Amino acid sequence: MGTSIQLTAADGFSFPVYVAQPSGSYAGKARGAIVVVQEIFGVNSHICAVADGYAEQGYLALALATFERAKRGVDLGYTQEGMGEGFALKGAIEALPAPGLMQDIQATVDHAAQASGGKVGIVGYCWGGLITWRSAALVNGLAAAVPYYGGGMTLGDEPARQPQCPVLCHFSDRDHYIPMESIQSFQAAHPAVPVHMYAADHGFNCDQRAAGHAPSAALARERTLAFFAQHVG
Repeated sequence: MGTSIQLTAADGFSFPVYVAQPSGSYAGKARGAIVVVQEIFGVNSHICAVADGYAEQGYLALALATFERAKRGVDLGYTQEGMGEGFALKGAIEALPAPGLMQDIQATVDHAAQASGGKVGIVGYCWGGLITWRSAALVNGLAAAVPYYGGGMTLGDEPARQPQCPVLCHFSDRDHYIPMESIQSFQAAHPAVPVHMYAADHGFNCDQRAAGHAPSAALARERTLAFFAQHVG
């Protein structure tokens, strides 16, 4: 079980971060740090469990609340109502003038590096996958980035971004939010970025969603941990 801390971005904005310390045989000796970027449902029980899972692998794990600039204390369930509110909050954050949310990501990465004494990776799910892709291009101090089914990262101007760290992508072949042809175009634009496809729906990593698919989640996690072990520590 982690704790909550407050961090402050460059513009003075304060936001909460769920922090899970390295546990088990890794207690007290972080391999590095992993920043976890939420879906559109806030830092809820699932995202906290994801952070705890990285902590069990020896990383200092930090899940920042990315809706704070629009609404404080968001914790939504996987319902139609929760999805509707989440999409509205996502829209509000996306509408912020630059650099907006990226200031909070940068502050979290900076703290993660200092607190862990090691390299920092970032992983994000759904909208968090898009933010992870942007972070790979815009945030300083990242050693690796792993977007899971990043909604929007294969469309518009997003594929034109140039990552400044190694990136590993997870997508699914039954995703109604991310067109397959856009994934193929993304691959063509970034041949050096490994892209893994899964026979699952959007959100397959989440065991609290109807779309959760344990075999795909386990395989993606195995690949993600190997990627972080190679680039973060």
